[in-house]
Amino acid sequence: MFGVASRRVLNSAAPAYASSSNGLISLISMRCMSSIPSTMKAAVVREVGDAHALKVETDFPTPEMKPGQVIVKNEYAGINFIDTYHRKGLYPRDLPFVGGQEGGGTVAAVSDEAAAQGIKVGDPVAYSVFGSYAQYTAVPAAKLLPVPEGVGLDVATSCVVQGLTAHYLTSSAHADLIKEGEWCLIHGVGGGTCQWAAQMAKLRGFKVIGTCSKGKADIAKTLGCDELIVLDEVPGASYEDYESVDIVARVMEVTDGKGCKAVIDGIGKSTMDISINSLAHRGIFISFGNASGAVPAFPVLRLIGKSAYVTRPKLLDYTVDRAELVSRADEIFGWLKEGKLNVSVDRSFPLEEAAEGHLYLEAGKSKGKVLYKID
Repeated sequence: MFGVASRRVLNSAAPAYASSSNGLISLISMRCMSSIPSTMKAAVVREVGDAHALKVETDFPTPEMKPGQVIVKNEYAGINFIDTYHRKGLYPRDLPFVGGQEGGGTVAAVSDEAAAQGIKVGDPVAYSVFGSYAQYTAVPAAKLLPVPEGVGLDVATSCVVQGLTAHYLTSSAHADLIKEGEWCLIHGVGGGTCQWAAQMAKLRGFKVIGTCSKGKADIAKTLGCDELIVLDEVPGASYEDYESVDIVARVMEVTDGKGCKAVIDGIGKSTMDISINSLAHRGIFISFGNASGAVPAFPVLRLIGKSAYVTRPKLLDYTVDRAELVSRADEIFGWLKEGKLNVSVDRSFPLEEAAEGHLYLEAGKSKGKVLYKID
């Protein structure tokens, strides 16, 4: 890897630096660390399955840097539910693959194209591309988020998938069908993404009803929800007992019988009926996750009673180019620096405990972001 990067720098820079060996050495040091190994530690899936299908290997090939990319030396990788869907095969990927799609660290090598954009070795960055459960990841320069001074790499890494997801859910996915002062129902505000979403919805001026389990009520109470519905827990599950309280009745009571203009639902199968029945007229059901299982098919005619809307969005469609990605990240980082967002990093597992990190998330134990710390 270092040899390839060095040859690229030497070949492209030779005319300008032919008379100065010190100039060559200086340029090489700016473009590539001298310590990038040919193999690395990574958490790899070779066969889909339970959490133990995620195996830590110490001799996995370090990715090659292609034109327009950088190599990031990871310090953290985020653990997200979508990673468990890939591991299980629910969302198929070519095998074998390095897990994860959210990371943060420092730039270790820079292509000519990335250098032309001002990216330098040593820059602190966060990103979302496949393969973050590893010591090194090749990342397109267009996918990099520069981490501003005053924001820790653990917090910045937490922002990339969960923060950006919460941002598009509360700013765009509702298609402006909810306005300031109107009600929004958000399920699972005691967990990662919806902790962000509850706070962002309040920043947008919405009135928020949140649901959470009794075990996460302490965290949920700090988020500023106008109404919090506390549910019994489902032992060993990543979601609450949504039959322990009549949520629809409580929603209608709180909203004076009108319902919610938007429902943000990452729970899935267990909450689909609750979400649809909690909608106001011309409200929108935003289904973005499957914590309790995938939402089953249902007839569109079911929406006619309230002329309701439904959407099943994903982050990639709300970060379609660098301008949109950076715009969302800038607003999030701004809120963080102003103290308007509180990010809870619940626990950091060493990468060697890759399976344990997935088990922890799937068991519903997290009260915030769960990360891998990578040495």
